[in-house]
Amino acid sequence: MAPVSQPSPAPVQPNTALFGTDANLAASAPQAILRYADHPRGFAELRLPEGTGPFPLAVIYHGGCWTTGIASQAYMAPLATRWQQLGIATLNVDYREVGDDGGWPGSFADWAASAKLIDTVAARHPIDRARITLVGHSAGALPAQWLAMQQGADGPLGTRTPITARAAIVLDGPGDVAAERDAFDRLCQFAAVDPFIGGAPQQFPERYKAISPATAAPRLAELLFVQARLPDPSATTRAAMAAGGAKVMVRANPGASHFAIITPGHAAYAANEPAMLAVLKGED
Repeated sequence: MAPVSQPSPAPVQPNTALFGTDANLAASAPQAILRYADHPRGFAELRLPEGTGPFPLAVIYHGGCWTTGIASQAYMAPLATRWQQLGIATLNVDYREVGDDGGWPGSFADWAASAKLIDTVAARHPIDRARITLVGHSAGALPAQWLAMQQGADGPLGTRTPITARAAIVLDGPGDVAAERDAFDRLCQFAAVDPFIGGAPQQFPERYKAISPATAAPRLAELLFVQARLPDPSATTRAAMAAGGAKVMVRANPGASHFAIITPGHAAYAANEPAMLAVLKGED
């Protein structure tokens, strides 16, 4: 779909009672708002670096416990701006969540549709298709991995092939939703996983299994976890991911907040930026 010149819809600010305030930094204005669906949240903000390229592209998915009213793409804009300044093109994606027709399968439909914007951007701008990285903070960890997974009939959209991406970066998010269900609910301070999936694992075991890396490992060259409040993926989860060909790397940040690791200027972010840039730029 074509870019439009109108500004982004009014942002949903992070729920500071739940997440804290250290993500609220100034951001650059996007060059364009690209729409991938007709509903109000069906858009992504495009930011392009200065220069002639070709640029790596980061496709960014926000968190918010998959629950509408907690957060939107707006709080990821400072990170997108920082990467823009460092030569990375970014697509900062909003999407539906539980409460506005998201969840299973609406959020997945949005993620799949938003990924098609990669072709739109690459056709119009100097994007290096060999350096596409899927990025997800918190609940956004799921699309950052799921988009690169082969899905069978039990998947939220049925049988589908993975998109072509070189890498993924997970920022304090779960590696396996079923295995880390309790930890993620504790982070959110309410039951977030079951409403998103549609029920508990006992009710819909096939749904949880379909999106597990043990069933369909993401097809990536690299997968970097930068954790803070959530536990590191287990050895079992890391092995399942590696079975898809990914080099799985984990950087723990004990004591850091859920937002500090994504906040440019914060010491916790600075400690991890070189590792993230190496993945984004495809530097082995």
